[in-house]
Amino acid sequence: MHTRYLPLLALGAVMLSACTEQVGHKEEAKDTLQVAAKTTADATQQQEVEQAEQKGLDEYGSKSLPLVTNIYTADPSAHVFDGKLYIYPSHDYEAGIPQNDNGDHFAMRDYHILSMDEVGGSVQEHGVALSVDDVPWAGRQMWAPDAASKNGQYYLYFPLKDQQDIFRIGVAVSDSPVGPFTPEPKPMPGSFSMDPAVFKDDDQQHYLFFGGIWGGQLQRWTKGEYNQQDDYPADDEPALMPKAVKLGDDMLSMDGEPQDIMILDENGEPIKQGDLDRRFFEAAWVHKYQGNYYLSYSTGDTHKIVYAMSDNLMGPYTFKGVVLDPVIGWTNHHSIAEFQGKWYLFYHDSTLSKGQTHLRSVKMAELKYNDDGTIVPYQAYYK
Repeated sequence: MHTRYLPLLALGAVMLSACTEQVGHKEEAKDTLQVAAKTTADATQQQEVEQAEQKGLDEYGSKSLPLVTNIYTADPSAHVFDGKLYIYPSHDYEAGIPQNDNGDHFAMRDYHILSMDEVGGSVQEHGVALSVDDVPWAGRQMWAPDAASKNGQYYLYFPLKDQQDIFRIGVAVSDSPVGPFTPEPKPMPGSFSMDPAVFKDDDQQHYLFFGGIWGGQLQRWTKGEYNQQDDYPADDEPALMPKAVKLGDDMLSMDGEPQDIMILDENGEPIKQGDLDRRFFEAAWVHKYQGNYYLSYSTGDTHKIVYAMSDNLMGPYTFKGVVLDPVIGWTNHHSIAEFQGKWYLFYHDSTLSKGQTHLRSVKMAELKYNDDGTIVPYQAYYK
């Protein structure tokens, strides 16, 4: 090649390199714009998802919907029998009774049991399992029940005012977890107050926890027998505590006398009656997780579900914190159960009835624990 062409070739190489570099910059700019556009689209989509979540599933921003809508249900007690989940709620209806602190407007008359094979699957409502008309000693108000199973028999424990308007705890028996249940002719001997909850320990022994103040009448049993007058401790005195007793082998009677289950503060002192955010009101429930016993309950007029922990079933329990913040409606009542490898919180609120406090609906949500075994508080609404 003639040497005079070399400068021209060199110039061409430089021009070609410049063009290539310019094309490269354009491609890089195009890629950058595409990445930026995708990032913006992803951010927008995420924002839309978050905004949709904040709206919740109804006008209240609910995270969960009622398990059934054909009837009103409340006070859910959940158990797993033979691999299937059963929920034993009370059955709300409109009785037309004015509201008062005794809870006369909660005039429930029967029980309808719910069941499901898997979370997110269909929920079956099994009709009337037990009615007030079936109970020989009945007066009025079939409040929050619970159930247990032993030797192929199923036992439904229910609070009901007798014909003297005193709450007793009855027991009904069935060959099926969904009933129908046949009640014993008389209430459980020695029973009083309400909100029975049955816990089966690792040794297969069953224990009955119960009690509730205000309409639950626990404050009328402070002297060992029923008194028409309320007898509350002073605000700076230990609060009235839930009761517990071992059940007899027949599951129909108490094995011994009920005892107080003490709930202590962080200093080892009994929770005081005036400590409305922590004192026991009603709805005692016990479950066991990683070797610890958890006593959870409602604070009533401060509308929370809170809990305490112990290494002994019969206590004392040390207060730990909140399980469930206040829900739509006055009451807050719950249960906690493990099902198919996860833990769930069962609760109710009044969203279906648009806030009518005596017309509630059962819901459920997964329950989480911290590494130290404490419970992650659950908020039922996004708003």
